[in-house]
Amino acid sequence: MYEWGESANTYLILMDSDDGVGKPGRIANTRRSDIVLPDLSYRIVGCLFEVSNAIGTGHRESVFQKAVAEALKGCGIKFKEQVVIPLKFHGKDFLIDDAIVLEIKQGERFKSTNLKQTLAYLKSSGKPLAILANFTLDGVVFKRLVNQDHLKTEKKSK
Repeated sequence: MYEWGESANTYLILMDSDDGVGKPGRIANTRRSDIVLPDLSYRIVGCLFEVSNAIGTGHRESVFQKAVAEALKGCGIKFKEQVVIPLKFHGKDFLIDDAIVLEIKQGERFKSTNLKQTLAYLKSSGKPLAILANFTLDGVVFKRLVNQDHLKTEKKSK
């Protein structure tokens, strides 16, 4: 399980390698003020690793999506599933706390279409951050995608 510190800007997941295999490990206090929505995004990533460790690899995308939904519920994270975006026929997998788009994929690598699709969801939704998670045979990998338009708007309003 993951431990969380007090400050929203001080988390970094370290990899423990006692057994020679990198596994999600402890949280270190490392100052990162440039991270968008750090507490919530790190909690989401923790849920992704929890699912990967619990159910393993090789499942269909829908299996991972159901497992991630259960993990998010278990962590008390508010979310909506399969949210429809205006002018789109397909919705994003999860909208977390009305702030983060979470897109779940299954395969050995990120495809350019996955990135383009997630970026389109992010821009259309106007949310500040998306996490694209890919469940591979070696475990879960993820990318954080920041909505630059949202950051520009946020800076102008300050």
